[in-house]
Amino acid sequence: MEVGHKPMIRLANKHDAAQILDIYSVYVENTIISFETIVPPIKEMEIRIEQVLANNPWLVFEEGNIILGYAYASKHRERAAYKWAVDVSAYVREDCRGKGIGKTLYTALLSVLRLQGYRNVYAGICLPNESSVGIHEFFGFKKIAHYNQVGYKFGQWHDVGWWEAFLKRHNPEPSEPLPLSSIEQHKIFLVLRQG
Repeated sequence: MEVGHKPMIRLANKHDAAQILDIYSVYVENTIISFETIVPPIKEMEIRIEQVLANNPWLVFEEGNIILGYAYASKHRERAAYKWAVDVSAYVREDCRGKGIGKTLYTALLSVLRLQGYRNVYAGICLPNESSVGIHEFFGFKKIAHYNQVGYKFGQWHDVGWWEAFLKRHNPEPSEPLPLSSIEQHKIFLVLRQG
């Protein structure tokens, strides 16, 4: 890592796919945190980033041109009435965990989602995972569901808990969430600088 470069949070782009994949592959190959069992090819990761960014934030935490972690939001469900809800995820480089990068990313991510007008955020967590539960509960997420033995990986069945948080009031006749592209760039920049 280059010394003297201030950490920053910014929107990801498809050129970040290789570094993002370096972080994510550890979770796929060595943990039950991701239920993927095969590391996706770089082209697939580029597509995922672009698909998320079409409507929602995908953020990276970068220091000296090195990505140390990332977080993103994706559609919760397909049906139209779910449009005010998103799922969130964050991944931090293995040698950088426990340094507050996940909290910094989530602070920025949740702020952008509020700006967009989302109401509910959800996170699925393979259990046990004290650190993931801890970071979500730090941000006010509450456990609302428990799926028993729902995923099979590394020769074992695993449980998944679901956590929920509210970002805004649930007023009658809410405005539709704004796609990320329709939010003024300076507003996003201000939110990311505060993160």
